[in-house]
Amino acid sequence: MKRNKRIIALACLMLAATFSPILAKGKKENTEATAPQAEETAQTGNAENAGEQKAEEAPEDKIDWSKYPTAYIKPVIKDDPLEFNEIWGYVMTSREKYFSKDMPITDLCYFSADVNSYGELSSIPNPKQFAGFKGRIHLVVTCTGRALTHFSMTPGTKEYKGILDAIESASKKYDGIQIDYENIGARDAGNFLTYLKDIRKRIGPNKILSVALPARTRAISDDIFNYKKIEPLVDRILIMAYDEHWSGSKPGPVASMDWCKKVAGYAKTVIPQEKLIMGLPFYGRSWEDYCYSDAWIYTSMNRIMKENDAHRIERDNGVAHVSFDAKTHVEAYFDDAYSLVERSKMYQSAGIQKIGFWRIGQEDSDIWNYLKIKK
Repeated sequence: MKRNKRIIALACLMLAATFSPILAKGKKENTEATAPQAEETAQTGNAENAGEQKAEEAPEDKIDWSKYPTAYIKPVIKDDPLEFNEIWGYVMTSREKYFSKDMPITDLCYFSADVNSYGELSSIPNPKQFAGFKGRIHLVVTCTGRALTHFSMTPGTKEYKGILDAIESASKKYDGIQIDYENIGARDAGNFLTYLKDIRKRIGPNKILSVALPARTRAISDDIFNYKKIEPLVDRILIMAYDEHWSGSKPGPVASMDWCKKVAGYAKTVIPQEKLIMGLPFYGRSWEDYCYSDAWIYTSMNRIMKENDAHRIERDNGVAHVSFDAKTHVEAYFDDAYSLVERSKMYQSAGIQKIGFWRIGQEDSDIWNYLKIKK
């Protein structure tokens, strides 16, 4: 019996010795195949979808990010192109190279002719830079300072007449004029309405007069940008449905889906469908929990040095100099093609027929594959 057990044990050892290298070789081959396959997966795929479908098959820790087209795995967009009656897009002066006449754009907003410190409309851009574009081109008129806005928008003044003259003259080269005044004082609400009326008279009925207005989710008492009062004076109203969160707010989306739905819902109740354009952002924002770039009083400077264990200073011709490394936490929200498609779908399902984008040159270029002008 003992002899038989020894024979069986010896046979098992011989079998193990025979097959172990084969099993080990197969396991090694499978392990070695995993990394190259993941790397190949991250690199393959056509340029149009940037390898989105393939990238989902590879774990993030297996991707060679130095060779991957984006900094993250983009989700697959399975939707057909979304159709809109009008698609507006802003182009800034000196950023014209980012625009292509092949983009599905019906209306191009050339940004901008700005009111200068003398109350003059200066540096009016030439729309000839967009030769070959078959859509309409609108000159955007801006005025950023509140005091300057007040004095240049006061009827009867030399500056007021001069700006109207300049807008009338410039309109001859454009299909329309858009007013984007975002810093109007409360006492100038009436003057703003008069300004729009006078611009309409100057440019005539054959030019499109549009206005860009901040987002609202409800009516606000004594609102400078009262949708109901402004709507009868213009042909289009672009709602700037972005900056829900801004540089001075807590971190959050520039335009969250729920907030945009509320903005569109309110706008639809006061602005006719044929005039309403919902604006979408191409940009994102980031926040950090602590920023050291600032002016500091002496006691604050000492506190910061202690908090960061920075106790050694150098002298630059007598002036104290210190340097230290510090960690900071960053949060960022941004829009890519996927989120822009989702927001556009939401607007489309709400009956919105016109959308606009701020601004061309900031976008995930894949978005243009999913938009279409309705014929």
